[in-house]
Amino acid sequence: MKNIFFALLGFVLFSNGAFAQLKTVKYTDGNQKLNGLSIAPKKASKTKPGILILPAWKGIDTHAKQSAEQLSKMGYYAFVADIYGEGNYPTNTQEAGKQAGFYKNNVTDYQRRIQLALDQLVKAGANPDNIVVIGYCFGGTGVLEAARAGMKIRGAVSFHGGLGRDAARVNNPITAKILVLHGADDTYVPAAEVAAFQQEMRDTKADWEMIYYSNSVHAFTDPEAGNDNSKGAAYNEKAAKRSWERMNSFLKEVLK
Repeated sequence: MKNIFFALLGFVLFSNGAFAQLKTVKYTDGNQKLNGLSIAPKKASKTKPGILILPAWKGIDTHAKQSAEQLSKMGYYAFVADIYGEGNYPTNTQEAGKQAGFYKNNVTDYQRRIQLALDQLVKAGANPDNIVVIGYCFGGTGVLEAARAGMKIRGAVSFHGGLGRDAARVNNPITAKILVLHGADDTYVPAAEVAAFQQEMRDTKADWEMIYYSNSVHAFTDPEAGNDNSKGAAYNEKAAKRSWERMNSFLKEVLK
């Protein structure tokens, strides 16, 4: 019994200590309350580069928080966006699908929430002329929407994100550099969607790059996705490490 008590105590202490450097930032979209997470770089630089993180379909999760802390150690200001807002956080996959689906179908609302988070990153200290947006899954779709909207960003990195857009939408020039890190076996993103995205990049004269990772499906960077590729979403350690390293080199290239 005593061992169980100390085990539980240790878990509580660890949980409370985890992500202690991340600070909750309250902001709003009209009457909707939003709660993002902010972290300053461990070692500041004169150029104050910033990274906006757009989380996956369940909202701010462990993976997004870990990314923010790691980016802080690498010398970046980081901010994790709250897209859904208080009262709308999914508690299961059905709710997550409904929430994410709304913003995919209402891109101006999604873009507005992204811009509001971008504003918070700048308020936290990042140089507004030195920012890249990264995102996972649903968030990977969001980084492309940020680029399509012409937001003031130098680059956008999509990890296993959806690539689709309404074909009726007008193509506007894309000035942000685009990096798409994609699972070669991701059935959530059909070949036709990939082809349409690549054509969009050509039509908009974008500076873009798309890398495929073998034996990788949707959510390949998230350890909590399990390891069963047959389910359509699964973690792949090798692909996760390689894609992070490629993002790192992209950031060094794109940011001042």
